[in-house]
Amino acid sequence: MNPADSESPPPSPGATVTFAHESEAHFARLLDFYDIEWEYEPRSFPIEFDANGDPTGYFTPDFYLPSEDVYLEITTMNQRLVTKKNRKVRLLRQLYPEIRCKIFYQNDFLHLLVKYGLAEPEVARVSAGPPQIRNLGLSAS
Repeated sequence: MNPADSESPPPSPGATVTFAHESEAHFARLLDFYDIEWEYEPRSFPIEFDANGDPTGYFTPDFYLPSEDVYLEITTMNQRLVTKKNRKVRLLRQLYPEIRCKIFYQNDFLHLLVKYGLAEPEVARVSAGPPQIRNLGLSAS
C-alpha cells in the first residue's frame, strides 16, 4: 500500500513534535506510516572539547531508530550546511565508533519520497527548491 493512499491515518507520534525543518516532519510521517519506531533528537553527543577536555560543541542527530539502533541525520539544505553536517558525523564516528549514524542527503531524501509516492518523480530530478510533498493527513508540526 502506498502511504499517499492512506485515507484515515492513526494519530502520529510526530503530531506532537516540533521539527526544526519541514523535511524532518515529512520523514517522520513516512516512518509513522510504516510503523517504524523513532525518537526525534533524543541525544546530543559532545564532539568538540576545550584544552581541559570540557565539551564545547555537540552534535544532535535528527532521528534515532531503536529497532535498528541507528541515528539518522536529514540534510536537504545548502552545500555549506551539508559540509558542516558531514564534519559533525565524521567526528561522531571517530569519537563514538560504536554509534551508527547515517546521513540522508537531499537526493536520497527526494528519491525516498518519490519511491513511496510522497513526491512527483520530476522533483527528484530538480535539485533546487523545496519538494512538493503529498499530504498524508498527518500534522507536520
